[in-house]
Amino acid sequence: MWFSFWRSRDRFTLDELRYLTDQLMKIQVVNDVNKDFVIEALRSIAELITYGDQHDANFFEFFMEKQVMGEFVRILKVSKNAIVSVQLLQTMSIMIQNLKSDHSIYYLFSNEHINFLITYPFDFRNEELLSYYISFLRAISGKLNKNTISLLVKTEKEEIVSFPLYVEAIRFAFHEEGMIRTAVRALTLNIYHVGDVYVNKYIASTPHDAYFVNFVKFFREHCISLNGLISPTTENQGPESTSTILSAVDEIEDNLYYLSDVVSAGIPDVGTLITDSMLKLLVFPLLLPSLRIEVSNGMKFSSVTSLYLLVCMLRILKIKDLANTVAAALICSIDTLLPSSEAKVNGFKDDHDETHESHVDDENPSGNLVPSSMVVSIPSLSTSSSVQHKGWGSASVLRDALISYITSGDDTQVVGSLSVLATFLQTKELDESMLDALGILPQRKQHKKLLLKALVGEDTGEEQLFASKNCTSKDGSDGELNVYLQRLKDQYEVSCSYQEVGESPRVHRYLVLDALISLFCRTNISAETLWDGGWLLRQLLPYSDTEFTTHHLQSLKDSLKKCCSQLADEERGSWPDLLIQVICDEWRKCKRAIEASSPRKEPKSILFPTKKSSTSEVMPIESSFAAGEIMYERVKVFVLLHELQIFSAGRSLPDQPPILPPADFPEISRAKSAGLNIIGPKLSTEINLVDAVPCRIAFERGKERHFSFLAISMGTSGWIILAEEFPQKPRYGTVRVVAPLSGCNPRIDERHSRWLHLRIRPSTLPLNETAKNAANLKLKSKSLVDGRWTLAFKDEASCQSALNMINEEIDLQCNEVERRLKPLISEEM
Repeated sequence: MWFSFWRSRDRFTLDELRYLTDQLMKIQVVNDVNKDFVIEALRSIAELITYGDQHDANFFEFFMEKQVMGEFVRILKVSKNAIVSVQLLQTMSIMIQNLKSDHSIYYLFSNEHINFLITYPFDFRNEELLSYYISFLRAISGKLNKNTISLLVKTEKEEIVSFPLYVEAIRFAFHEEGMIRTAVRALTLNIYHVGDVYVNKYIASTPHDAYFVNFVKFFREHCISLNGLISPTTENQGPESTSTILSAVDEIEDNLYYLSDVVSAGIPDVGTLITDSMLKLLVFPLLLPSLRIEVSNGMKFSSVTSLYLLVCMLRILKIKDLANTVAAALICSIDTLLPSSEAKVNGFKDDHDETHESHVDDENPSGNLVPSSMVVSIPSLSTSSSVQHKGWGSASVLRDALISYITSGDDTQVVGSLSVLATFLQTKELDESMLDALGILPQRKQHKKLLLKALVGEDTGEEQLFASKNCTSKDGSDGELNVYLQRLKDQYEVSCSYQEVGESPRVHRYLVLDALISLFCRTNISAETLWDGGWLLRQLLPYSDTEFTTHHLQSLKDSLKKCCSQLADEERGSWPDLLIQVICDEWRKCKRAIEASSPRKEPKSILFPTKKSSTSEVMPIESSFAAGEIMYERVKVFVLLHELQIFSAGRSLPDQPPILPPADFPEISRAKSAGLNIIGPKLSTEINLVDAVPCRIAFERGKERHFSFLAISMGTSGWIILAEEFPQKPRYGTVRVVAPLSGCNPRIDERHSRWLHLRIRPSTLPLNETAKNAANLKLKSKSLVDGRWTLAFKDEASCQSALNMINEEIDLQCNEVERRLKPLISEEM
């Protein structure tokens, strides 16, 4: 009998739920004595209700009959202990998340208990309590649909006047804790994507629409913080600063993806509000001016940051008005953004220029700019095109500023400008008239446009389609260009005027084409960056050579000729044994890169460009690693220019470069005499030492060893071999040490004529470790050290014989490399 009384109750029964509910109802005040029971009862009730939802409907019937939700609210009122509040919120979250029955969810949402919990004045100084509160709100949002959302709002005359879930959630939208911000964003998106007309109207109405403006301001602060990280560290980024920048970049891109999701919900006026806020609070006052000027009010914005942010915004926010308005602003004079007397080129000093303060008035809720701060005039294209001849300071159109960066900027600015143009080119929301005005309307679209004009009887279209490339005719701005120029004036209080351009429409693209050809001729830009320019060129001119001028073709030819000369030097450099393989690999990569349908890099690559490294700053210039870096860079530039040469001639790119096959294995050679097969020497294999020279070397201090020295080449490969002679089998031995022949730089010691010094480089260049950027190179510079051998011979004649053997085999090896590369190089020399 006593055993039956004390035995534990079955937890998952209706009796257990009834018992817990009865005990909870008896609680009048929650104190230190009973708080543990209350916490356990709340937790157990959540488990029982979840179990009953899946197995027995009577559980939830009892829950409704006894109005347990009301008991939860009462317990909260009579408790002053934060841990009980935490458990109550956790109980509600578990129930809401796990209830599958629509009937159960409707019941929970159909009374005011949920809204009471949402609006209850919890002490959010308790971080744990805040975390569970946000989880509770997010759990509610996960169950929203067009039926349930109506249960959480209050209406008057078919208008929503209260929506506690949304209002309370966005209070924490900009909380310092990232997890809370993420949860609030997920909650808001759940609400936006329900698609309830009345809820959407409530969200987009005043004062709730201020959330979107405030979010853009929050985003702007992150952009300013990123700029502060970029400016002082652009030239010398260590691992810590790089990590900090990447974290800031991730936050910025997450913000943009959130805004993109908000826009995709299709709430009327919200997309327009976000667009206006981005333009008025960020693009017009900070990003666009920084492409041409510096601001000295403590909020300097670098051109690199601006280029990155523009690319990010355009790629992530697929908003037609945003893309077209930014494009229209880029063809406006720089004087629109700041008085001309106060503007100066970003990154270039002018003693006659003064700085100007640029800021946004955060107290202005609409974010409107002062009208007088932006006065736009659209100059004739003949005026703006003079940027190429007069340099940085003369360019007044932001489009021409991008072109100036390509022709005169550093790697970072070039990558940024190319990325902006590539992004516009890939933006489906952008009108073709914008692409034409920017100079990046692809040739096929240009022909289609002119053909359409010719078919409908417009003389200008027919004339331009069949006219020579140097002829000019009148072609005013068409499409939506005028619409957005007018919008700059009317909506953004920017004074715009547009002077119709009296030149061929091709002249826009010629500006960009000239800049790209100029870029390919530059020697201070990394090959990776030049490849990005190659992709853009192929997009603009995908199938024809008709737009290349004689000057273009000659410039490309001259640059390729210089590259051929440099590549000829590499044939007798430190890495001739890898040269052909690197050329073939990079040929395929380059062809794939410039023929790709989209750019191969993410926007963040603008902040971390592969700069043309000065390897002498990291390691000695005589290092084989430095020589390998130079060889790799030269090959990439050569391959690009060679493929552009083929493309400019109107031919299709082959899959492989024109390289001769390996020569037959010669009958008379040291390799043949040593008994080596086509694979080459392997450790512990037996070889003939007929031409070997005895020597001594100490790989460890005080431990000198005797070897037989051989230098052997086979085709484009070559090795230095140290073998141990068999005592019972003279002139035969076992291979003990093998090192590359190329790059060994043999040298007889000036003081000891029997000593031969050799530099021993690795068999392969660890490009994955060293070729990324200078920062990584500096980090690994200690491990990138060439080996050094000093071989001691019995007399001067033996030492000289070994030196001659090395030089002879290197000469044979390099001759084979030259022979195989002759069709590739000689035709361009």
